[in-house]
Amino acid sequence: MGNSNLLGYLSSMKDPRIERKKLHQLEDIVFITIAAVISGAESWNEIELFGRQKKPWLSSFLTLPNGIPSHDTFNRFYASLDPAEFEKVFTTWVQSLASKYPGDIVAIDGKTVRGSRGKGFHSATHIVSAWSNSNQMIIGQVKVEEKSNEITAIPELLDALLLEGSIITIDAMGCQKEIAKKIRSKKAEYILAVKENQPELIDDIRDSFKMLQPEQVSQQLDFGHGRIETRTCSIISDLSLIEKPTLWKSLSTLVRMESERYIKSTGETQKETRYYISSLCCGAEQISKAIRSHWEIENKVHWSLDVAFNEDASRKRAGNAAVNFSIINRLALNLLKKDDEKIGLKSKRLLAGWSPEYIFKVLNF
Repeated sequence: MGNSNLLGYLSSMKDPRIERKKLHQLEDIVFITIAAVISGAESWNEIELFGRQKKPWLSSFLTLPNGIPSHDTFNRFYASLDPAEFEKVFTTWVQSLASKYPGDIVAIDGKTVRGSRGKGFHSATHIVSAWSNSNQMIIGQVKVEEKSNEITAIPELLDALLLEGSIITIDAMGCQKEIAKKIRSKKAEYILAVKENQPELIDDIRDSFKMLQPEQVSQQLDFGHGRIETRTCSIISDLSLIEKPTLWKSLSTLVRMESERYIKSTGETQKETRYYISSLCCGAEQISKAIRSHWEIENKVHWSLDVAFNEDASRKRAGNAAVNFSIINRLALNLLKKDDEKIGLKSKRLLAGWSPEYIFKVLNF
């Protein structure tokens, strides 16, 4: 299936509304929402306004038995919609689009929708997403439940994804024995950042690099943005100084990534050293590439959602509205990134607002 069947996937969701109160069809509500968000809408009022302005066009292919839903209808619908089911549909749809690339680097990281925390709310909505480097799209996401954290959400996300042959990169929160085991059970490899939350492990890794000679070293120079950065990746496969290394499923390699950044404008030099563990037996160059690719989820997902979609300013707080709208944002982000128009995300959203033909193109409708 391609993304021409997106509405087919969405219409398979269980409708949370009471039958006698269904004045608008689920498919109509979701299509209007996605088209509006692609076109730049960021609130329920803006989605309703988009629907009213585009009603003649929408009426040519949607049923709209009672016209365009009101902003309150959009809010109530998404507040009551089960986000777990919506996430499942999102993941199933994306995996129908994604191509299988051996050695695809899949970065897993969390993002907080800061505006979703309001008076009387214990915490803001936090979403853990998986980004496929080869496909350049988000391939799954789960909400982190309140009174929980990413440690419990990551295995749930891993379970939902097809990962055989992939390399999974996760920051220090995901550096857990059970997560390493789960990744290997999915027939994937892992590179996990190690920080002070694993004090014995990071001390053992530091000792290993003090006492043992790195077996391979890879160095990259990066010029740009007014700086010169040197990144040196060193790897060791001798695990003799690691306490109980077999507790980490398939642990094969210790990694040290050293960064030295020279800022031209100030003459300042910044240094940083990070450590990782990996099931990979490959060379320093490939591991270094995978670690650098992990940072794409910050630049191409989190930054895009904040800057192009203004997600951090979102004030959707009723029921499940915040997490469901985050799924809509990620649907729209995937569709816009997949489109081959050589313009930025903000320009693509403007173009969608001007041109119904472009919305059809983005949706492959």
